[in-house]
Amino acid sequence: MKILILNGPNLNLTGEREAEIYGNISFDDYFELLQSKFPEFEITYIQTNVEGEIINRLQEANLEVNAVVLNAGGFTHTSVAIGDAVKAIDIPVIEVHISNILAREEFRHVSYIAPNCAGSVFGFGLESYRVAISYFRH
Repeated sequence: MKILILNGPNLNLTGEREAEIYGNISFDDYFELLQSKFPEFEITYIQTNVEGEIINRLQEANLEVNAVVLNAGGFTHTSVAIGDAVKAIDIPVIEVHISNILAREEFRHVSYIAPNCAGSVFGFGLESYRVAISYFRH
């Protein structure tokens, strides 16, 4: 099974910014750990700060991988277009957030992506990605 992890804006700064929310390990380092925990999967990773690039990657993923783990960052709460892109593809998408978005600012309580996903995982730090990928072991 091929799984794409697609991270949105500012997630390239994981491990560097707001350690109390996002932790102190870089996503690149965590990604290596994920790959070792799931040797049965071919896991790839892309990060972009550009909304349209997330949409392009979702559309490409529909033809190239079996599933997507998506952390759209702040676009989660603003982008109808990313929500529509998730809805338009045929492969399962799991929405992931490092922080507990329901324990943060009110605007973060709304996800335009979640209604179109197979599930959502948030609030477990970087381990949210591991939980999401574990779903595909069923």
